[in-house]
This record gives sequence, C-alpha cells and structure tokens, in this order.
Amino acid sequence: MVLLESKGPPVNVPWSSTTMWVWALLPVLLAVGGSIGFWTVYVMAVANGSVNITEAFPYISTCGSYPPQSCIFGQVLNIGASLGVVICYLKYQQLRDYGCNSYLNLAGLISGLLCALGSSVVGNFQQYNQLETHLFGAFLAFVVGILYFWIQAILTCRMKPRHGGSWIGPLRFGLSACGTVLLIATIVLFNLELDSESAYCEWALAMDLFLLFGLFAVDFWHVDSCSVYVQYRMMNRETLNIQASTQTLPL
Repeated sequence: MVLLESKGPPVNVPWSSTTMWVWALLPVLLAVGGSIGFWTVYVMAVANGSVNITEAFPYISTCGSYPPQSCIFGQVLNIGASLGVVICYLKYQQLRDYGCNSYLNLAGLISGLLCALGSSVVGNFQQYNQLETHLFGAFLAFVVGILYFWIQAILTCRMKPRHGGSWIGPLRFGLSACGTVLLIATIVLFNLELDSESAYCEWALAMDLFLLFGLFAVDFWHVDSCSVYVQYRMMNRETLNIQASTQTLPL
C-alpha cells in the first residue's frame, strides 16, 4: 500500500486495487519512451545534417541542440523528469510503508528529485545556448542519478519483502556499477579528446539509467492500493462571523 497524505481532516479517495498494476507502467513508460525519444532525436539529427557521424559519433546533447529535434529533445526530457518525480516519490513512500524511515531513504528521494530536475535542465538549456547551466543539469542527471540508484541498490538488499526475488538486488548493484564505470569513462575519454569513444559511453550510460528506472516496475507491480488525502482548510471563528455578517436575507 502506498499512502499520500496531508495533515488535517481528510477526504479519502481510494483507488481500486484491480487497477493498481497501472503504477508498474510508469517506470516502463519512462524507460521505453525515453530510449525511443533519444534515438529519434539522433536519427533526426543525422538525417537533417545537424551532426556528421563520419567525423565523430555525436553526444546526446549535440544531437538535441538544433531544431527541430531540439524541441523533441526538450519535450522528452521534461516528460521524463515529470515521470521521474512521481516514480521517485512512489518508491520512497513504498519503502516507508515497509518500515524504512531512515535518512538513507530520504537521501534517495532527494537525489532522485535532483536527478529529475537535472534532466529537465538539460532539455531546456541546450549546450550551445547555456553551456554552464547545461553542464550543471548533466551533473545532476548523471552523477546524482547514479548516486540515487546506488542508494536504491543498498535499500533493496536491506528491505523485506524484496520484490523480484534474490536476483533484483545483485542486478541493481551490477547496473549501478556499470553506470559508474561508464560515467568515469565518459569524463576521462572526454578529457583525452576522444570524443567518439566518450559519446559511446554517454549513450550507454543513458540507456543504463533508463534500464534502472524500468526495474522499478518489479516493485510497483506489488502496489495494491493507493489513497489520496485532500485537506480542507478549517475556518476559524472570525471567518465564520465575517461570512455570517455578509449574508443577505431574501426579500
């Protein structure tokens, strides 16, 4: 069960347990939609000559820097960031429902939200327009994103029940380690001016992160109910008196 709530007198809006499997589609939508979106931007950039793959294999951001594919690039990342916020919070709340109220879970939520924010920044501040802001967004998306999944890998091994069986923990650790290696390789190769090799690693890193997000479908498949609590603002006595004094009597 996942509970989204606020303080105060609640109005309970239950979701049917027969439809809760839809939550498992959110990580899949992010992973599949993001991957398709990125490669669509790549194909468009190659097709219209924005990048020349005979000279060097392009970075993701290079493909998304020129119109019209820059519009799709920004939209894909904005939608992905929005889905990422929902997924990260849902995962955080699920772990809380299992009794995990640790600072590590909170750190996971914060790093996940920062990763989503970085993705949106990357999509809206192209490298040829706002390079410093773009690089800051890339840092949040890649570096903080890898940190987020390391935290999730640790929490997966600590928490019970562990959805997906004994394989889910080692798989998350393996993909997080692979992402870390790809991240370091991207930076090192870039500094060595091996642009094509660095770009290959960046693309592989992006696909690795999408796959890690997609694995949350295993956890969300077991979300059987969800309740949203809406808080009504309580009116104090002064407000009630004002309303009473402004009422008019029918003639």
